[in-house]
Amino acid sequence: MQLWCTENQSDSLGLTARVKETLFTGRSEFQDVAIVDTYQFGRMLVLDGVFQTSVVEEFIYHEMIAHVPLYTHPNPQQVLVIGGGDGGTIREVVRHDSVKVAEMVEIDGMVVDACKKYLPETSIALNENNPKVRLKIGDGIKHMKEAENKYDVIIVDCSDPIGPGEGLFTHAFYQDVFKALKPDGLFVQQTESPFYHQELIQRLTKDIASLFPITKLYLASIPIYPGGLHCFTIGSKQYDPSTGETGKRPQLKTRYYHADLHKSCFVLPNFIRELLK
Repeated sequence: MQLWCTENQSDSLGLTARVKETLFTGRSEFQDVAIVDTYQFGRMLVLDGVFQTSVVEEFIYHEMIAHVPLYTHPNPQQVLVIGGGDGGTIREVVRHDSVKVAEMVEIDGMVVDACKKYLPETSIALNENNPKVRLKIGDGIKHMKEAENKYDVIIVDCSDPIGPGEGLFTHAFYQDVFKALKPDGLFVQQTESPFYHQELIQRLTKDIASLFPITKLYLASIPIYPGGLHCFTIGSKQYDPSTGETGKRPQLKTRYYHADLHKSCFVLPNFIRELLK
């Protein structure tokens, strides 16, 4: 008997992967957590039936959500990751020599523990107790309310705007992010699919632009996400991420991100340009 795992990406569309083995299932206080070993994507994290990351293609998402903002800021020292329980984003953050402290606030400890065990290559910075990392199991929204003028870069590595991630897609949350950043700080958030979440992207862009003088959307191709094309949005107080001035610091060895791609990922198709008007 063949076992398949399906994410319903809309009411009329699903992405299905054939499963070799179910490695972990659990119900946390917040969501259903599963890690399955698939034929196409290898080991994969699934939350409430939604594909989050896999060992085959995770480098695309994690490099793009981390290195684009970190190379935009000329000297990121204090960095915060909200969410990111699989450990991939914090893994990329601590690779930057300028980063002194990398805080990570993840609401679901079960996700962290499961990924440390079953996705060790993604969670390597957590498994090796990297000295830069400060891990806190707690509410990122509450953490933002209590922080002020503290961070150079904030990375909101959240799940979809449902369940525990819903409050991370609000104007009130972005106000707290703005307050938590230093005068030249910036933040980035994954902002879903330009095909299937157009109204959400329009609302988030408007909310972020009402606070940040520089608001830019960029793209990456991520196979397990709806439509295969994914959006990220940067809100910056001072530095324009689209200018491509990334050559001032040594470039890390990466599999997807590089300086030329940094420039090109802000070049948007016309239908997305129209969406953002």
